[in-house]
Amino acid sequence: MAYVSDRGGSPQVWVQPVGSDLTFLVDTGPEPVASVHWSTGGGWLACVIAPGGAPRTEVWLVRPDGSVPHQVAGFGTDTAENVRWLPGRPLLAVTENLTTALLVDAEHGTREVVAEGELVSLFDVSPDGRRALLRRGPRGGRHVVLRDLDSGIEEYVASGEQACFAPDGSVYARGDAGERPVLLRVDGGTAEVLAASDTAEVETFALTADGTRVAVLWNVDGGLSELTVLGGGPTRIGVPGTVVSGPVWSADGGTLAFTCEAPGQPHGVWAWDGELHPVSAEEPSPGAVRPVLRRFPSHDGLEISGWLFTPPSTAGPHPVVLWLHGGPEAQERPGHAPLFQSLVARGIAVFAANVRGSSGFGRSFVHADNGPLRWAAIADVAACVAHLVATGVADPARVGCMGRSYGGYLTLAALTTYPELFAVGIDVCGMANFATFYEHTEPWIAAAAVSKYGDPVRDAELLRDLSPITRIGRLRAPLLVVHGENDSNVPVVEAEQVVAALAARGVEHRYLLFPGEGHELLHRSSRAEYLRETVGWLTRHLGVEPSGR
Repeated sequence: MAYVSDRGGSPQVWVQPVGSDLTFLVDTGPEPVASVHWSTGGGWLACVIAPGGAPRTEVWLVRPDGSVPHQVAGFGTDTAENVRWLPGRPLLAVTENLTTALLVDAEHGTREVVAEGELVSLFDVSPDGRRALLRRGPRGGRHVVLRDLDSGIEEYVASGEQACFAPDGSVYARGDAGERPVLLRVDGGTAEVLAASDTAEVETFALTADGTRVAVLWNVDGGLSELTVLGGGPTRIGVPGTVVSGPVWSADGGTLAFTCEAPGQPHGVWAWDGELHPVSAEEPSPGAVRPVLRRFPSHDGLEISGWLFTPPSTAGPHPVVLWLHGGPEAQERPGHAPLFQSLVARGIAVFAANVRGSSGFGRSFVHADNGPLRWAAIADVAACVAHLVATGVADPARVGCMGRSYGGYLTLAALTTYPELFAVGIDVCGMANFATFYEHTEPWIAAAAVSKYGDPVRDAELLRDLSPITRIGRLRAPLLVVHGENDSNVPVVEAEQVVAALAARGVEHRYLLFPGEGHELLHRSSRAEYLRETVGWLTRHLGVEPSGR
């Protein structure tokens, strides 16, 4: 098995025999690795590299023994993503800049353009090489099309984010035209629903190369994972944690691999061949706090929710930190969260919120913050505070707010809209000004963001009004600003504006800039410093002593 681990200090590729403790490092150079994909025949590893930790990624091919490394996509300023080996063939599907769909021939070193256009991505090419499955459209409005490679004619398949060919030429797709995503099989224009639920979502799926079995990963009950295998009768796998990701089959379809995590249990790699086998996994920390799911009506009656971590050693009301995830379409789930565990150990409760716009709660909920509806999502933050105070969880004088990426934006928006609610804040690589975000972010990120936030020209007034920098004079909570120097998703100019404005007004703040990091903190040393500084900032401004009193 090949997987990515930061056991050496930064994300690198490791190869390990299933059932053995032996591990082998595959040398891919000094840059962090985002993901690794093993070709069907086992001859190549496709490694997605993130130079400087930035969102821009490259694809390199390397033999499993580390020999013959060479770059095949993401040259210059281009970024390459959505990497997938075609079953049984040394062909790699890659998309560059969400504009160019490519097939890379690993054996001959050639690159063939399959399709071009704005916001396009390549999923698969049929075994006969005559048809391709493409994804088109913006965030929140993506759909799968079947393209005839001879004529260029495209045929709609399904609304959704994932699709692949089966050996018989039919298409398996994760369809999201309804309220909750389902698994579809489409053949000859007829769609058959293979897996669906009124209360859970199909998060992703993995089809074996021979098409006889499909693994379905479910998102249930506010963010828990379930994993089932269809084919020869449905089988539910008893996963060893709360949140599963990345299911993938071995070439012969006999083994399913996936990662799994839980509170106090870091991401681990597991294999299933009828029985579970840990490949690279740690036991959960015995003292880890397990969160509880809280559901409650927001300001307009819409149900929102979040995962509440409470200190086991003290009674409420507690000092509380409200955590806001990125996306906005991401979802806060009860996985491994070292920051949350560190805070509850010091007597600080954490509420990891899923305000409107989060995934996992149906199509309507995901779209409930688009454009001018974003004001309602900002108001959801205040509703979370009201709920925590009303239920005796939070001390109203000691509430903090923090988040990362879009969550950093939402933190700034909440601190400037409801300054009286918060005693402290932390903005981690958040957007402060939509105008400068659209101007400086990667072009493909800007194009994809229009459907969520608004058009930078047509909706300029709305975006100005929604930008926290417009009301930065209202912010009064001490603010820690965290950013990666190489971030080209949310460029560092967003942090610099906030820091300059707070300095000009004499508001207490601190700027923590990480050289050699991008939109994610990929190096363990950076994450350790971030954790230490974040916990220190929150405990000091929430009036908590190091012992937790």
